Amino acid sequence: MATVLELLPPPPLSAAVYRLPAPYLTSGVASPSHRLTSFPNSRGSSRHRRLSFSCKAQTTKDFAISRRNAAALIFSSYMLSRVDLHDTAFAQQLVELREYIDTFDGYSFKYPKNWIEVRGAGADVFFRDPFVLDENLSVEFSSPSSSSYKSIEDLGSPEEAAKKVLKQYLTEFMSTRLGVRRESSILSTSSRVADDGRMYYQVEVNIKSYANNNELAVMPKDRVARLEWDRRYLSVLGVENKQLYELRLQTPENVFAEEEADLRQVMDSFRVNKIAAG
Repeated sequence: MATVLELLPPPPLSAAVYRLPAPYLTSGVASPSHRLTSFPNSRGSSRHRRLSFSCKAQTTKDFAISRRNAAALIFSSYMLSRVDLHDTAFAQQLVELREYIDTFDGYSFKYPKNWIEVRGAGADVFFRDPFVLDENLSVEFSSPSSSSYKSIEDLGSPEEAAKKVLKQYLTEFMSTRLGVRRESSILSTSSRVADDGRMYYQVEVNIKSYANNNELAVMPKDRVARLEWDRRYLSVLGVENKQLYELRLQTPENVFAEEEADLRQVMDSFRVNKIAAG
């Protein structure tokens, strides 16, 4: 008796089968079902054809993912990579500090490594930012022959010391140009005892300079004041060797917001030291 084989139609394939590449279906190994279905025109028994489709459908079910899940996976990977890059960039933005020690005059501090020293600027030592030319630091101290400070409290309270510091700044910035006006304010004052056991005063002031665009104009309406510069000045005061030492930091206000953490590290690093008797 002849055996009649009934050909059954293959089960329908999900859309995910056509979207996923072969490696998701075979995990890098060519399975028998994959070899059979790679050649749809090849001849084979109906049993083999049914087995092929059944195996492939089962494999697809194990590895298929929806389009929404795939998009979410890609987006998550992208965001994680962006976070890592942001952290790396932030770590690179931290400024490396270098220590400056003056054993002859009795003080030390740390400054940004890329700042350059400028000689002949009038202060005992002067550094400035090579890119932001309006940003700099300097150290000055009173003459040992004309001062006899015992402690920083000889200046009074931090608030009283701030008034003296601001007055000194305004005196130095006094201009003989016509139409120049300065506005100033004390932003903060504080005192702290450092790890060397000495007390230091910290003073922050803001000074703005305005100038007329046409100082020789006769009519007041033709003399319009414009902002020349807006700076923050940070001073650290300390006493040693009967002298008053002052570390000064100058920076534009719009730069201070970005570099505040680094500038405060410089302020906190300032120390006055005992000069060895010669």
